[in-house]
Amino acid sequence: MKFSDIKGFAFDLDGVIADTAKFHSQAWHNIADQIKVPWTPTLAASLKGVSRMDSLELILESGNRQADFNLAEKQALAEQKNNEYQLLIAKLTPNDILPGIQAFLDELRQHDYRLVLASASKNAPGILENLKVTEYFAAIVDPGLLKAGKPDPEIFEKAAQALHLPTNHVAGIEDSAAGIQSINAAGELSIGIGDLPEAQIQFDTTNEVSLAGIRAQLD
Repeated sequence: MKFSDIKGFAFDLDGVIADTAKFHSQAWHNIADQIKVPWTPTLAASLKGVSRMDSLELILESGNRQADFNLAEKQALAEQKNNEYQLLIAKLTPNDILPGIQAFLDELRQHDYRLVLASASKNAPGILENLKVTEYFAAIVDPGLLKAGKPDPEIFEKAAQALHLPTNHVAGIEDSAAGIQSINAAGELSIGIGDLPEAQIQFDTTNEVSLAGIRAQLD
């Protein structure tokens, strides 16, 4: 993809726009402790970018407890986690936007790029409101309507559809391996933040993300 091909951007939320990932981790850690599953850095990393029920399944699998809970019990645990997470994110303000992202959003709007949010979080609309950035986004993909979560490409395919653009004119921005795999599988340009070797464009931190930085790695 050439830089001039990019007409729209699909953003992940957690770890890209704001560090809400730490709240997810805190709430899931408490669930893991409650059901006696050891919490490890590897387990925490595996949950990044993954939907709520899929995250719970990964925790149960890690502790070999998949068969110990029926569907209703699993749903109750997921709801408990979400309630705690909502209490944490209710305190978010524009000061919690990650470094450089406000400036990047302003730059994209100045250059008339179309923006869509492609997050696995069902709480995304409320988070954007708390951060005061809702107006930048033409659409938000509803994860509740998806048949499969990341790394399946569906969420980024839906993001391109929401922008009325073919996928090869969209760049996706992610901070998780599952997210980058989803973008690549959708046929979009993948922009990774952090150590993500599968990303076509890579930045170490959010503060480095800019149109000039993307152009420099493409052209």
